[in-house]
Amino acid sequence: METGSIIFLALIVSSGLYLINIYNNLVQIKHNVSKAWSNIDVLLKQRHDEIPKLVEICKQYMKFEKETLEKVMQARNQVSAARQSGKLEELGKAEGMLRMGLGNLFAVAEAYPDLKANENFLHLRERISAIESAITDRRVFYNESVNINNTRIEQFPDIVVARLLNFKFANLLEFSIEQIKDVNMNKLFSK
Repeated sequence: METGSIIFLALIVSSGLYLINIYNNLVQIKHNVSKAWSNIDVLLKQRHDEIPKLVEICKQYMKFEKETLEKVMQARNQVSAARQSGKLEELGKAEGMLRMGLGNLFAVAEAYPDLKANENFLHLRERISAIESAITDRRVFYNESVNINNTRIEQFPDIVVARLLNFKFANLLEFSIEQIKDVNMNKLFSK
């Protein structure tokens, strides 16, 4: 075999291996985005299951706060629908409404000493707060994974492989400033 043929064959093999490496990296990044979303989805499901328990306990004490409880359940249902549809923009809006509703519920609960002392209420409040913190952490990881995915499929030479094999951009899970700011407790108690 000629030296030129060997060099040509080595270039083809090297190029093929390089493209395979790019493809494998893109697949791994795509699956990291899916895994990160699954982590959020598990937490959303856990919180979804805990909220009715919290509302039931509150109903026993908060006879006159029906509207607050209904808003929490409506927001919970909207989060569930958005989660199942996979529409991140709707999920972001619904999450903001649920966060506000839970903040209102916990603020109103302060006016009920017996409820505040209820062991089940305290446990559920702590559990939901812990889930909220975990969702925040997982959202950061998810958005980081999405950013890595989106950057890689735009960079050369990865863009060539990404376009040929139809790799897609992923959407960030974002909340507006209004949705993530702390609940104004003074405003809640001045009603």
